[in-house]
Amino acid sequence: MKPRILIVDDDAGTLQSLSRAFALEGYTALVAGSAARALERLSEEPVDAILSDVVMPEMDGLQLLEKLRERAPHVPVILMSGQASVETAVKATRLGALDFIEKPIGLDRLMLTLRNALRLERLEREHRELRHYWRDELALVGDSAPMGALRRLVERAAPTDVPVLVLGENGTGKELVARAIHELSARREQPFIKLNCAAVPAELIESELFGHEKGAFSGAVTQRRGRFEQADGGTLFLDEIGDMSAAMQAKLLRVLQDGEFQRVGGNTDVKVDVRVISATNRDVDECVADGRFREDLYYRVSTLSLRTPALRERSGDIPALVAHFAEAASRRNHWRPRGFAPDAQELLAQQPWKGNVRELKNVVERALILVDHDPIAAADLRGVLAPARAPKPGSLPTEGALRDLTDAYERDLIRERLRIFKGNATKAATSLDLERSHLYKKCRQLGLEMREE
Repeated sequence: MKPRILIVDDDAGTLQSLSRAFALEGYTALVAGSAARALERLSEEPVDAILSDVVMPEMDGLQLLEKLRERAPHVPVILMSGQASVETAVKATRLGALDFIEKPIGLDRLMLTLRNALRLERLEREHRELRHYWRDELALVGDSAPMGALRRLVERAAPTDVPVLVLGENGTGKELVARAIHELSARREQPFIKLNCAAVPAELIESELFGHEKGAFSGAVTQRRGRFEQADGGTLFLDEIGDMSAAMQAKLLRVLQDGEFQRVGGNTDVKVDVRVISATNRDVDECVADGRFREDLYYRVSTLSLRTPALRERSGDIPALVAHFAEAASRRNHWRPRGFAPDAQELLAQQPWKGNVRELKNVVERALILVDHDPIAAADLRGVLAPARAPKPGSLPTEGALRDLTDAYERDLIRERLRIFKGNATKAATSLDLERSHLYKKCRQLGLEMREE
């Protein structure tokens, strides 16, 4: 889209000559014969830059500049005048003008100034977008060195269209990184589609990715678009790609190479424009070495690799994460805002966090549910943390088959969590990072009674 330049001058000849010059340079020129008309045009349609004369009747260029700083603070303004003075130029600069040009105007200098103004405005806009995104609820929170390095890589990767592989332990925010790359890219207005490769049975993943035609198999009563088609023009996030079967890896490789595929049961090629971001918690080099992951697919999906740091590697970010999760949970659930005392934050920083950021988030939300104090202190947290840790020594048998010991541990843990939440299955399941239906199934397997809600 051509940059739109608003030219403001009470001289019709100047408006005509500058409009012609801008058109030849590839800009769209809008004109206004007075400052008042310029403000009207600005309210009617957006512009990328404004070039205004200083000496005009009724409202001069400096007065217009003051109003423009209120109405369009981010639009660069260049002032021009045939009666230039040092005093006027200084005042214009103080009011926020990007530059001050004397008449008669040298077109070479004007075009260079305009190009620089547009470039500066674009950089400032991108910076504002970055700052806004990192403050969002889905932001990658933390000022530690590992997070700073990760953010810089995300910002460098986003404008490109190369495939990205996100590596990291469970709970470290791999999906947030994928979303950040998408939101900061030129595809941000297009779909962000995700698929957890480990959660889909091997016999169904081809249909999930590529869709199927009506009658392709039993139960395929209509044509269905797969994730690749849903993501056309946008981004497809393949989580846990390391769990994909060898046969499916070969089919995925062909799609990434050719940008086209066939639906299950179909014989027509479907062409798509999709950026693929993948993630895994596995050691990919080890998987490639022992043949569980195709080497050619690895190189195809990992033009750029990012690693999400474990929480233990950035414990200094815990206070910021705690505040972030507490504020987000309070806003989402309409709770009164509450904080965590310094001793509570210190206690949280001492925990091992095997579940990483996801586990910390669950603990913060559980504390907000169970504790009424403000701020929440370390003494309050100890009771909240206890259920998330292993039962006390001696509370479980020390001998027996592994399956029996595991069942005993899970039985005690679920029973304790249900006690804490007074039998509320939804809250108990949330605290264990389970779907409620999965918790019901577990209880049936372990012989635990749980009230229906």
